[in-house]
Amino acid sequence: MNTIQMVDLLGQYKRIKNEIDAALIHSIESSAFIQGPPVKELEAQLASYLNSASVIGCANGTDALQVAMMALALKPGDEIIVPAFTYIATVETAALLGLKLILAESDPHTFNISPASVEASITERTKAIVVVHLFGQCCAMEALMKISNQYGIPLIEDNAQAIGAFCQVEGMRKHAGTIGAIGTTSFFPSKNLGCYGDGGALFSQDATLAKQIRMICNHGQERKYYHDIIGVNSRLDTLQASILLVKLKHLDAYIAARQKAADFYDAQLSGIGGIQIPYRDPASSHVFHQYTLKVADGKRDALKSFLEKKGIPTMVYYPEPVHFQKAYASVEYPPGSLPVAELLARQVLSLPMHTELEESQQSYICQSIREFFA
Repeated sequence: MNTIQMVDLLGQYKRIKNEIDAALIHSIESSAFIQGPPVKELEAQLASYLNSASVIGCANGTDALQVAMMALALKPGDEIIVPAFTYIATVETAALLGLKLILAESDPHTFNISPASVEASITERTKAIVVVHLFGQCCAMEALMKISNQYGIPLIEDNAQAIGAFCQVEGMRKHAGTIGAIGTTSFFPSKNLGCYGDGGALFSQDATLAKQIRMICNHGQERKYYHDIIGVNSRLDTLQASILLVKLKHLDAYIAARQKAADFYDAQLSGIGGIQIPYRDPASSHVFHQYTLKVADGKRDALKSFLEKKGIPTMVYYPEPVHFQKAYASVEYPPGSLPVAELLARQVLSLPMHTELEESQQSYICQSIREFFA
């Protein structure tokens, strides 16, 4: 049995090595390293894949969130509702723009933001809502879009972990990231659609917003040296776009491989007392960026240590909710104020999940978990 890894990027590369190498050589020989043809081609192909009117590449997923907030003309002091249980980039960008963070509670089953908590958090100063499709499964977009539309508050979808996922909204099957006012994603190497460095993108069905986003990403200019708005320098590298063009062709196969691995875990781990396998929302597909257990009775860290001694890596995404982070102490949410998010931070444990995972490796992982709880 090969060494078990949380993510096997080298193994994935070896399967498509000839395609990747040819794409890189072509880009290098063209010498169009900034805004070269592969960037525009990727934007067009990803827009077609997602059925999105516009896709705009940028430097990384964190930039994508910042640009989305800038495109919505959010101003310092505006309130923005964000999940309390998320990667820090979701709130970091809002804080950098001087926005007031309003933390919303998590759904205990999906781990995603709770629509009821979002609605309860709205005030006359609320100017945007950010939702994160955590671990590869869509938020409750039907309910969230009703809230967004009812109150006239734009919704940003952080889709860094769920590209390729679908959900049902108003009887229609829609891609995650294409439902709210703006969607964002990251092409960080470990993502389901990842490049070999940093990269990101934004999606919008609104032509006016898309134009604004593209200008912001390019120094606030529509034509060179004429700057109509304040922008940033956030561009997707041509080399990374050429890699993503290759990997986009394989994305559905990658999703299927992750779902097959998740099905195996489900079958082997169901019924073990002390753990809860991932809940699957019938309104959403799940692309399993992570396969995340909930471990009860304070045994999460002991299980993690036990598995590591057996050569099985695991990860805790995320060990502290936002309001427990030192940098965000000023948001003034005392311990106990967001109990579901706080409990999730103590219970979640992600198992190895990637496209190259072998059944023999999964069998060993599951056997080891059963041994711990025996």
